[in-house]
Parts: sequence; structure tokens; C-alpha cells
Amino acid sequence: MKKADKKIENSARKALIEVCELALDEVAGFKWITHFANYSSFPSSLSVVCVFDTNSDLSNAYDAHKDDFLRNLIKEKLSTVGIHIKNIRQHVNFDTEEACENENGGKWHERFK
Repeated sequence: MKKADKKIENSARKALIEVCELALDEVAGFKWITHFANYSSFPSSLSVVCVFDTNSDLSNAYDAHKDDFLRNLIKEKLSTVGIHIKNIRQHVNFDTEEACENENGGKWHERFK
């Protein structure tokens, strides 16, 4: 990874840690967040995954519009570190630990392939 790519990665990680800390307090069932990117086509390649505990928790979050809250928070925090995303809906996905356990035996590395 090039030095410039590491700088972008560290900035993205810092912003998403802030999102995670806020979401843990604000969004019932939210557990963690991760991201993936190909830095040769960044930020268009950025993919953020918000993980909830159960499918029911995720469904409740959708019902309470917490998905929009998380997308807006992610966009805001990334923007504060100089990462500007035009259409945040294309970059943020949601998943659950329950679904990973049921479909991939809890192996996230397989799920994220």
C-alpha cells in the first residue's frame, strides 16, 4: 500500500470509529462497522458495512429509520476527514451476525468475499 493510500485508510478508519462509538449508544442492536476499498479508485470503491446483532434488530432499525441515521452519520464523519461521498446509499450496506452465522457459519471473511 502506498503512503498516500495509508493516509486515506487511516482517515477513513478514524471517521468510522467515531461512527461506531456514536452508533453503539444511539442504535439498538448495532454491533460494529467495517469497510473495504480499492485505493486506486477511491472513494468510488469504498464499501461500508454496518453489522447488527440479529435480523430482528436490523429490521427494527429500518423501521425506525436508523439506516438513514447511520448513512448520514457516515457521510458526515467521512466528510470531516476529507472523504466526500456523493451518493452514500451506494456505499453503505447492512448485515447481521445472525445472518453470517446461519449462512456462513460465522466466517465473516467468507461472507465478505
